[in-house]
Amino acid sequence: MAKKLRLSYAEYVARENASEIRHEFIDGEVFARAGGTPEHSALIAAVTMALGQLRKGPCRAFVTELRTRIRADEHGPDVGTYPDIAIVCGPVLRDSEDPISIVNPTVIIEVLSNSTEAYDRHGKFDHYKRLESLKEYVLLSQHQPLIERFSRAAGAWSTPDRAGVGERMVLASVPATLDVDEVFD
Repeated sequence: MAKKLRLSYAEYVARENASEIRHEFIDGEVFARAGGTPEHSALIAAVTMALGQLRKGPCRAFVTELRTRIRADEHGPDVGTYPDIAIVCGPVLRDSEDPISIVNPTVIIEVLSNSTEAYDRHGKFDHYKRLESLKEYVLLSQHQPLIERFSRAAGAWSTPDRAGVGERMVLASVPATLDVDEVFD
């Protein structure tokens, strides 16, 4: 059996910075990111436009090309990943070993796809939960007009709030509201 290649985070960053294809890093292993569908891309664009309401405040939205670093700790491995949308409130804090990566998103938004939904809901969310700055995790379905929002209060994550047709999802930690009909139009 072939031995799996394991990289340090620094080796991953060096390879990633020279690559035209984006990869995620989990505990020494590197995984190519799945290509998005037109629907996936359109939802990211629609949410980004809806987040235009953040322009005049202390929060800023970043899209898919910005890496987020989650350092290894007693709860999980070293991770480098690319959220569909990350919102940072206040100064953008960069990782000391990877200045292209941020370490302090307040909100992360992921668009679910058939190939990533289980990972986005569970494994990836478990990694994101380790970010002390993260207050909300938002999931958008590609198959129906549905937005789900998990929030953290007093160190515990809530069951998801859901918004469907004709409803709005108010983000509690940033001054933004997502109108389901507009996002999925």
